[in-house]
Amino acid sequence: MDFTLTNEQELLRDGLSKYLSTRYDLEKSRSAAKTGAGWQPEIWRGFAEELGILGAGLPEDVGGIGGGPVESMVIAEALGHALVIEPYIDTAVVAAGLLLRAGGPAATALLEKIADGSAIVALAATEAESGDDWQRVTTEARRDGSGWVLHGEKIVVMNAPLATHLLVTARTPDDGVSLFLLEPDRPGVHAHVYRTIDDRRAADLVLDGVQVSADAVLGAAGRAGPSLAQARDEGAAAVCSEAVGGMRKVVADTVEYCRQRQQFGQPIGSFQALQHRMVDMHMELEQSVAATYLAVLKLGAEPAERARAVSAAKVTVGRAARFVGQNAVQLHGGMGMTEELAIGHYFKRLTAVQYEFGSTDHHLKRYARLTRS
Repeated sequence: MDFTLTNEQELLRDGLSKYLSTRYDLEKSRSAAKTGAGWQPEIWRGFAEELGILGAGLPEDVGGIGGGPVESMVIAEALGHALVIEPYIDTAVVAAGLLLRAGGPAATALLEKIADGSAIVALAATEAESGDDWQRVTTEARRDGSGWVLHGEKIVVMNAPLATHLLVTARTPDDGVSLFLLEPDRPGVHAHVYRTIDDRRAADLVLDGVQVSADAVLGAAGRAGPSLAQARDEGAAAVCSEAVGGMRKVVADTVEYCRQRQQFGQPIGSFQALQHRMVDMHMELEQSVAATYLAVLKLGAEPAERARAVSAAKVTVGRAARFVGQNAVQLHGGMGMTEELAIGHYFKRLTAVQYEFGSTDHHLKRYARLTRS
């Protein structure tokens, strides 16, 4: 299996990395996350207008550049390296994939807005009792004349406070799961907004008699299950790529710190015990790189094969993110958790990614189930 990037993919990686190194200030992004709007709209516009990365995985007929999962992996890794808080994965990977597979005029129009940066889309799929299973849906959609009425609750809807559009899962009368498109300010949508441990914005939603038209259903009613399963795997692979980028930065910063920090008249990096620990961090990172590449290349495979590769990557990355993050903080000493050092912010993000699109434990159980003879 070839893990080599094409010339075009290398140019995409290098151009984005250069843009982020010169334009994306960590202190400014943390300020926006903690006390501001939760994101930087000018950066999002730059992603769309200057770089075109929001449409990297979209076909050309909706304003994209016709890329695929590898391009999304390259972008997510670069964003993770810079600790970008803007909602690329949720909008340009997960939501865009669902819209592409659903098809239809409403989906096409929204994809064009995603590509030009004028739309942010959040998926509301998790419920209090569903845990890591998006197919366990208690939110109901009932017929109301030619339209629908939605009742139910969704939790931890990432980036919902920033979203211009919501994709909401609901169970329709045929006992299937459907996907609905609606605006966050529609009457009957009530949001409890909060900031997550890694300084991102999320919300719990209550849908109290939300009325939508018949064309709010994306794709065939009651048939969204397979597309949701694929979107979950695509999101998991993308967040693994993001974590790889973050771990690359954390390992490099930790090695550099150990070269500079003096103890007993010499750099602490000269102590063999700490060298061993940094080697272990590097090995965890490289295993994560290989597992993530394989998962990305398997996203187009049949569902069981795709799921096995994604779960293997999510478990490998989850374990590595925990090990790398914790050891980086320890090697930096008490200052590793301060607001002044970047390492503490990366540690929080690496902690959070262990639970996004299925926890490490969930994917370990799924992998065991899928490989059981």
